[in-house]
Amino acid sequence: MNFRKPFIGILAVMLALGGLTLVACQPPKAEPVKTYTIADGDFDPANWGKAYPLEYDLWLKTKEPKPAGFSKYKAGFDQQNTHYDKLSEFPYMPLLFNGWGFGVEYNEPRGHYYMIIDQLEVDPSRLKAGGACLTCKTPYAPKLMQEMGMHYFADPYLDVHAKIPKDFQRLGVTCVDCHNNKDMGLQLSRWTLKTAMNAIGVNPDQLPRQEARSAVCAQCHVTYMVTKDDHMKSSGVVFPWAGSKPGNISIENIIKVIKSDPHNLEWVQSVTGFKVGFIRHPEYEFFTNNSVHYKANVSCADCHMPYTRVGANKVSDHNVTSPLKAGMKACQQCHSQSPEWLASQVVAIQDRTISVMNRAGYAEAVAAKMFEAVHKAQKEGKTIDQALYDKAKDLYLEALYRVIFIGAENSVGFHNPSEAGRICGDAVAMANKAESLLRQIMTKAGIDVPVNINLEMAKYLNDRGVKKLKFRPELEFKDPFGTQEMITPTASLGK
Repeated sequence: MNFRKPFIGILAVMLALGGLTLVACQPPKAEPVKTYTIADGDFDPANWGKAYPLEYDLWLKTKEPKPAGFSKYKAGFDQQNTHYDKLSEFPYMPLLFNGWGFGVEYNEPRGHYYMIIDQLEVDPSRLKAGGACLTCKTPYAPKLMQEMGMHYFADPYLDVHAKIPKDFQRLGVTCVDCHNNKDMGLQLSRWTLKTAMNAIGVNPDQLPRQEARSAVCAQCHVTYMVTKDDHMKSSGVVFPWAGSKPGNISIENIIKVIKSDPHNLEWVQSVTGFKVGFIRHPEYEFFTNNSVHYKANVSCADCHMPYTRVGANKVSDHNVTSPLKAGMKACQQCHSQSPEWLASQVVAIQDRTISVMNRAGYAEAVAAKMFEAVHKAQKEGKTIDQALYDKAKDLYLEALYRVIFIGAENSVGFHNPSEAGRICGDAVAMANKAESLLRQIMTKAGIDVPVNINLEMAKYLNDRGVKKLKFRPELEFKDPFGTQEMITPTASLGK
């Protein structure tokens, strides 16, 4: 009997059915990946977001309130977008800054989303430098500077701001500030940083990857001078790095550069009458000056933009914030301790920094009020010892810039704890020495010298115009020497 033919027929049917099964079980053919081309000069982050939607969505989160309870000194902001008044937190500041915008309104920062918004809402006295104030705030700054030349710096702020396309006049830092549009590689868009890096012997176009991941932040998280012409019109934005070295942009050299040219002096301190410069958010200089994390090759992005998982994807977290406000996840990339333990170490460093910073600030405030008394006595005909006066003034200014530096740096000492202690310690010593010389001057001139100098802090804190105070009553700020009563801000300054 021949079984071969039926067997072959059955096999053919089985193979045919199997083939159908295989075809039916296969997943549908994958759609081609949709690619987007980002045009040269495209500033709209939404267009970049079509190519990089995960990063774009994370960037949008910088608009959201951050939990205030996770950071003792750098509070988040609540659902009403309250942001907190630094001058009521540290009452020696309105005394020392009286005479210009920072003595009127000086707020703790909010997220990157609010860079321009906060500037538009701040007291107008903060914008007297003109268009120069936009240099770190808008992605259009390089374009405006190229098109307007010196007028970009000197023209009124609102006039320059109006030249930004209307749809982007409230847009802060965005993709184009840090990335090129071809492959999203890191790039520096600010002429200010490129010029400063060249001045210290660094080629900004040949940075190793880790250095580049900090350098893009250094376009804004640095101190700078708004240089002035002979008529006190803004003439440029310059980083005071000349004479420094990579990894050693010291406070001493920053002060030296500021004092080297009268065109670097931006305002007149009301209490003393001294024409001085200013130091703003020097995070990069402070962090890179031989700090532990910098020496370990840690970049800004490692801590403030750590890699995070979004579904199956691993991306750099563009919701830029403090590790304290993100559960210390960035720190746990290297440290095995619990988030609670790590946070406690950060706060301990910040507590020590605030303690010595307050001592320096109040000691400097005492010296300032004594200069005020000396100047009043001079107007009344008293003769003072000029040699002692010159020494006291030099020490006072050296201390002043150190006090401003540590108060403006946004890590409250954590980025470089040993350097914070050194800077504040020097400031205390210099301010105290200035006070000692001023007491000698006053005694020799026959001027009555009280044991305790009345700082009149409430006057400087409360007489600032119409801005409403945003004070955190849970924090107490007292004169560490015990010579002044606690300052309680008024509920409102008008309106």
